[in-house]
Amino acid sequence: MSELRLSFEDGTIRIEGLDPDATDALPDDTAFDPRSKGHRLPAYQYSALRDTLETSPHAVEDTVFDLPKLSVASSYQLREYQSDALAAWRAADNRGVLELPTGSGKTVIGIAAIEELATPALVVVPTIDLLDQWVDELDAEFDCPIGRLGGGTQQVEDITVSTYDSAYLRADELGDRFGLVVFDEVHHLGGEGYRDIARLLAAPARLGLTATFERPDGAHEQIRDLVGDVVFRLDPEELAGEYLAAYDIKQIEVSLTPEERERYEDNQGTFTDYLAQSNIELRSGSDYQELVKRSGTDPQAREALLAKQRAREVMMNAEKKVDRLAEILDRHREDRIIVFTAHTDLVYRLSERFLLPAITHETGASERKEILGKFREGEYSRIVTANVLDEGVDVPAANVAVLLSGSGSEREFTQRLGRILRPTDDDRSATLYELVTEETAEERVSRRRR
Repeated sequence: MSELRLSFEDGTIRIEGLDPDATDALPDDTAFDPRSKGHRLPAYQYSALRDTLETSPHAVEDTVFDLPKLSVASSYQLREYQSDALAAWRAADNRGVLELPTGSGKTVIGIAAIEELATPALVVVPTIDLLDQWVDELDAEFDCPIGRLGGGTQQVEDITVSTYDSAYLRADELGDRFGLVVFDEVHHLGGEGYRDIARLLAAPARLGLTATFERPDGAHEQIRDLVGDVVFRLDPEELAGEYLAAYDIKQIEVSLTPEERERYEDNQGTFTDYLAQSNIELRSGSDYQELVKRSGTDPQAREALLAKQRAREVMMNAEKKVDRLAEILDRHREDRIIVFTAHTDLVYRLSERFLLPAITHETGASERKEILGKFREGEYSRIVTANVLDEGVDVPAANVAVLLSGSGSEREFTQRLGRILRPTDDDRSATLYELVTEETAEERVSRRRR
């Protein structure tokens, strides 16, 4: 009986001791590497390999990991649903995704997972803001150095927080440093490049955290393979009134002006006429991507897409939406309000008209921090933004959100609702207003979501 030796090398598990053609009983991705005269498979298959080898006649020398046992303890007392979520993940062999609303304490569950497993852990986050938040939380809870990868710092410790970008660059060299990886906002892992982070890490324990797991492009199926399936899910309404603010959703329909209606119909007609003439059906996000690719060589396809964009701008920036916003701002003079739009130009228009502090992708980090700080302290009671506060930013509690325009996706809607669900000191209920233009694609999308 031969002995097999397992080792980690550059994002792969190297297997020595097998005949070149002896791969039948190993995971599907196993292949013989003639250069090293051994077999290899992607590092994320390490757990599957170990399971396979449990019934193997071979003796196994496993040198993939040599990890210390951590002595960490937090002061958190988990809520019942948080304990249930952690238990569901543990029951799934420490693999899987937790889908919980914004404000429900997903970070707390991630810290509890690190504490329970007491193994070196890598936390991967999409933004510098979240990087700072996780480092601060971990530093406050655990009496050990907290590493940081991102924002100009490259410091690796037994517990390390990294941006997705930094993890992508270093996963092949760090793949044997951590027994647990926590992917915050795990839906980002569906991006083509980011998937390599999970593929190159050997960590057996994998935890995904998100408020919105499914992606329009279907890439959440890739996440299932790399992290695990959704093992626990709660909707906002299941926590509203006890752990999250009670909330109400009000949809307000507005009409286009005659001039807006004419421009909308002309441009939308150009788009739909092209689809009909070309026998194209848009049934999914991938169908739309194919149309975008076609526009690179087909002038008519390009004009159709430009017309679609013009129609969308008319629909989303309808003047009567602004009029209704004025009424909402007046009605909620004593409330804390966030106004969401899809377009930066509209943010600045609203900022000028209603004297609202504005945050867009053009807003510098220090200015954004200052605005959010004043919003938190009550010096500002309302702000307007385009997309950048949807996720990955610690937004102070507000109790009114106005969706003036957006993509219409379930993810975006859920993220923006989550921005007003954190309980306030005075136990105010939350209200989300969704302004929708009548007889447009926006209205149809909104109806499908309901």
